[in-house]
Amino acid sequence: MTTTKQLVKSIIEGIQEKKGHNIRVADLTGIDDTICKYLVICEGNSPTQVQAIEDSVWDKVFEQIGEKPRAIDGLRNSFWVAMDYTDVVVHVFLPEARAFYDIDNLWEDAAMEEIPED
Repeated sequence: MTTTKQLVKSIIEGIQEKKGHNIRVADLTGIDDTICKYLVICEGNSPTQVQAIEDSVWDKVFEQIGEKPRAIDGLRNSFWVAMDYTDVVVHVFLPEARAFYDIDNLWEDAAMEEIPED
């Protein structure tokens, strides 16, 4: 059985494979009434890179764990793509969209882990 931590690890590997940056993991497990256990947030420098990161995450998670996301949204314009893996939601932003929506700070009660650049 796959653990949520293994899922997060595979997601991060998929992001790093396509040079996604400013990766942060929000641990929501200590907060009541959240839609998931973890948020993984990152950036790509262009819509093409955002799509490449999404593809890489999809491939890496499926290859390592055999799971597919329940839903993906945002591929039409690729300034913010969200991937729903039930316990983990992945957000891949262009930098200006990430700054505008500022979801990193929406979860200020969550333990936030910065993932070093690979």
